[in-house]
Formats: sequence, C-alpha cells, structure tokens
Amino acid sequence: MPGSLAVVNIGQLVTLAGPARPRVGAELRELGLITDAALLVQDGLVCATGTYRELCTRIAPDAIVIDAHRCCVMPGLVDAHTHLVFAGNRADEFEQRIAGATYQQIAAAGGGILRTVNLTRAATEDTLLASARRHCDWMLRGGTTTVEAKSGYGLDRETELRMLRVLARLHKEGPVRIIPTLLAAHTVPPEHAGRRKEYVRWIAEELIPEVAAAGLAQFCDAFCDDHAFTVEETRTVLTAAKRHGMNLRVHAEQFRPGTGAALAAELGAATADHLETVTDETLHQLQAAGVQPVLLPGSVFALGRTNYPPARKMVEMGLSIVLATDFNPGSSPVASMPFMLSLACLHMGLSPAEALAAATINAAFSLDLGNHVGSLEAGKQADFLVHEFCDYRELAYFIAAPARPRVFIAGREVTP
Repeated sequence: MPGSLAVVNIGQLVTLAGPARPRVGAELRELGLITDAALLVQDGLVCATGTYRELCTRIAPDAIVIDAHRCCVMPGLVDAHTHLVFAGNRADEFEQRIAGATYQQIAAAGGGILRTVNLTRAATEDTLLASARRHCDWMLRGGTTTVEAKSGYGLDRETELRMLRVLARLHKEGPVRIIPTLLAAHTVPPEHAGRRKEYVRWIAEELIPEVAAAGLAQFCDAFCDDHAFTVEETRTVLTAAKRHGMNLRVHAEQFRPGTGAALAAELGAATADHLETVTDETLHQLQAAGVQPVLLPGSVFALGRTNYPPARKMVEMGLSIVLATDFNPGSSPVASMPFMLSLACLHMGLSPAEALAAATINAAFSLDLGNHVGSLEAGKQADFLVHEFCDYRELAYFIAAPARPRVFIAGREVTP
C-alpha cells in the first residue's frame, strides 16, 4: 500500500533479523528482539526497525501511526505445507478413528484421500474457490500471511488443473500469498487400479509438462509411502518435474522409514515433509544435501498417534527445520499455526523461539521467499502481526487460545 506507516509503542518487537539463509542450531533461538520499539513501513515494505527513541524522528508527518499498546509485534506466520483446496469433509472418518480404525484401514475401505477425490471432482471451480477462501480466512485470523497449497484431490487432468486455477485465483484476490504445488502423485485413482505404471507415466510425461508450461505450480510434490507411491515411482515423477524447472517437495517417512527422504536428498528437493519415522542415517543425508525438514505435528495429533518427528535431534544435527499445519480434510483438519507451535514445544522438544523461527523465516526460505517475507528487515514485505499479548512465548503457551492478532500484509491491515 503506498504511503508511510509507523507502528509505535511496541513492548517487544520480534524481527528475526539475521543471515540471509535458513536458520540452524543456536540461530533458531536468536529472534532479534527489540524492546520499546518501533517499526517503520514505506510503500508496503519495511524501511526500519529499532527503538522508538532511535526512530521517532524518522516518522513521516503524513504517516499512519499504529499504537501497539506495549504488546508484541512479529512477522506473519508462513504455513509451508497445506492441502487448502478440497470439497466436503470427512467428519465421519474422524468418528471412525476415535472408535479405533486406523488411517490405513479407512483408506482400504474406500475412505481417506479417495473419498475427498470423489467429492472434489464433482465440485465446480467456484465452489472450490469459496471453500478454499473459507479455509484461508481461518488461517489468516490466526496470523498466517503466506500459505503453500497443494493440488492432489483431483488425480485427473481436469480436476488437478481446476484446483491449481483455484489457487491462482485465490492468490490474485489476496490478501494472503499462495504458493502452488502440484501433487497429482497423492494416491493412485480408482480408474488406474492395476495400472499404476500408466498413471505415473501420465503424470511425468503429460501433466507435469502442461502444468509447468502454464506456470500453474512452483513446486511438485509426491506422497512416498506404502499406501501411496514407491520410491522408484516417486523418482519418476520428481525427476520429470525437475527437468521441467519445478522445485521439489516430498511427503516422506510418515509411516515407515525408507520411504522417500533419501530420495529427497538425492534429488536436491527443497523439503522432505513429515519424517515421523526418519532414521539418523537419512537425517545426515538431508543435512548434507541442504534439504529442509517440514514437520507436521498436527497430523500426528489428529491421527491420535504419538511418534512425533525428532525435531530436537534435527536441531542438534544442524537441520533447518520448518513447522507447518498439513491442513487437510482427513489426517490434519487443523488450520492454526499457533497450535502447531504449542505441539512442537510440548511434544517435539522445541523452545518457543525455535518453533517461531521454524514457522516464519525458515518456512519462508523453504518456499524460496526468505528474501521477501519471514522476518522484519529493511526491504522485505511488511507482513506482521500486532498481538494482544506482550511476550512472543505466549503464542505457544496459551494453547489454542482464541486470540486474534491485528494482521498486516504489505503494510495494509487485513480482516478476514
């Protein structure tokens, strides 16, 4: 938004200023805190951060002034793994899991991903847009300002393209920035049962070239697991995507080790996501290859499981961890990034500072946006939150609190 904005009377400003790369090790706890602070914005970009005493003379006479009332101001949250676009819900499967059914049992009985595929195929583009906008508004209310979102509930040309068009429309209408990912390799659709090889060939040789040529997806993802795609099938898909200039993400090691994380390292993927069952050997491979682990505690929580990914070990090994919701209608119907911070602290051994860095600057770098969002530094887009609490730790400490920060994107206050 053109013009000047000054946020003043900030009790605690979390800048996350630091090196222009993902944070690792002790860096995850270095939040760039400033007390008695001010934040200056010009034409939608951060132009200065510092103490009010340092910056008060630089506030333009015509600036819009926001009083933070001694509360905490921090960067907008970045959700780097979601399944934002789908039709219907699977509340009945939620009940089945409560009664003892496993994710795999529900999928084998015709539920799971394929249930949502059928509903999504039957929905119009406008219906899907309205549903995705609703989900995005939930995220925005909690302070999420950038969202990675996948296709994958179409599994045919028409619906996969429809989902990607919805993401493009949602990004264009704003205010949330949407980063689109092609996930046609989510599961094998029923019409290709017994013809897996043909389906994988179609994704690699027909769908990926079309999507890449149209610029509909920045990333390509694949679900590598026993009930999804094998390592070799995943290799075929991701190698084709890389050849067509798409960056890579991989669902890996969620239910069994040896399902995709090593391949992510081999292919130089941006991220390996889930990693609940990852081994030390594979973690070393990811670290050496610079692959960022995207940790999804919401899916562990919502499935009633206890094997959270080994985040503490990852930090100690020097991996640049990311936190995300995995928002989807089945295994993680959770849209709240603040709740992910709470889960990461309580069940994965992260400190509130580490969790916040993983949900902002590291998440931004995993989406090739680290030089634009994820921290409050001069020249970056002014995506920030003005909270009603005074200490950043309260974001994780008050679990599932109905707090609603004031949300600013590119220096403009937005209300879902």
